[in-house]
Amino acid sequence: MKKIYSVGGWVRDHYLREIHHLDLPEGDRDWVVVGATPEEMLREGYQSVGKDFPVFLHPKTHEEYALARLERKVAPGYHGFEFNTAATVTLEEDLSRRDLTINAMAMADGQLFDPYGGLEDIRRCQLRHVSLAFKEDPVRILRVARFNARFPQFTVAQETMALMQEMVHDGEADALVAERVFQEFRKGLMENRPSLMLDILSRCGLWFRLFPSIILTREVLHRLDESAKRGCSLSERFAVLLGDAPDREALDHFFQALRSPAEVTDLVYLTHRNRSAILSAKDPESILDVVEKCDVLRRPQRFESLLNALKILDNINIDSWLMMEKHLSRINAGLIARSQNDKSKIPAAIRQARLQVIKEVL
Repeated sequence: MKKIYSVGGWVRDHYLREIHHLDLPEGDRDWVVVGATPEEMLREGYQSVGKDFPVFLHPKTHEEYALARLERKVAPGYHGFEFNTAATVTLEEDLSRRDLTINAMAMADGQLFDPYGGLEDIRRCQLRHVSLAFKEDPVRILRVARFNARFPQFTVAQETMALMQEMVHDGEADALVAERVFQEFRKGLMENRPSLMLDILSRCGLWFRLFPSIILTREVLHRLDESAKRGCSLSERFAVLLGDAPDREALDHFFQALRSPAEVTDLVYLTHRNRSAILSAKDPESILDVVEKCDVLRRPQRFESLLNALKILDNINIDSWLMMEKHLSRINAGLIARSQNDKSKIPAAIRQARLQVIKEVL
């Protein structure tokens, strides 16, 4: 007989609000259907959208409904799973494959189904794995770390930390794909306490395995949380995290393990190249050199992001740089160019006008 349950994050957040009074948004529901076949779902008007296993869109709400399933690791990598979605798969079996007990609860008709103690772990503020199936997907290490950044009052259970350390030691985490690593990093860095994610990754050994050249000091973690308090963008948080990277090679290795989009890597490399010059720029010539090297007048928003990162890294006065940028942007380079009879003198004339503005602002 077919039965439908709410599962996963929606159920978890319901009890986090109720027990810990957390201000969490009302997210989309995840649904699991027990005792049904794909043919039955299609007859009822659901639309099939699943690739690896049967997932269907509700004919009216368009929410996703997945058939209860079991999975078995048959090959390395993220796609190396074999799925069983027979109508005989039970709810308890479906929940057994989930990562954490707090994500392995279900509700139907106001009744909670909690075979693995997720509710008690919510009360105890504990992140605990459901079963040894956790080991089959190393991305779950990153998810645990990310959940700790999202729910800072929680701690990782000792047995779960030991399991994650074992996975790293045995090389099971070496199968991580750079794109998946970035997806979890992106979410974790944008939480209110991103340092907790990095601390978990350090304690289980995965940080050193992925990023051996980037040292996580207490100061780095503090700066990262400060970037969260100030509402910094993702690119700015990466620039803060990697501000003390020893050299370009270390950054290259970091981004090989974590394949970030261009706007992230661009700002990180820009910060690394120009940090010292910005800190030492005091006279008009050196200030203008920074403006030109950072392409400030054509890409002001990128420069402002760089300044936001340096405000946290070095506590610089960004207001003076922003004022400088504002005044320089008012220079009419076209007008200066048209006033020059000798076109070869145009660059020098524009540069002189910019130097004069900088002198006046200083």
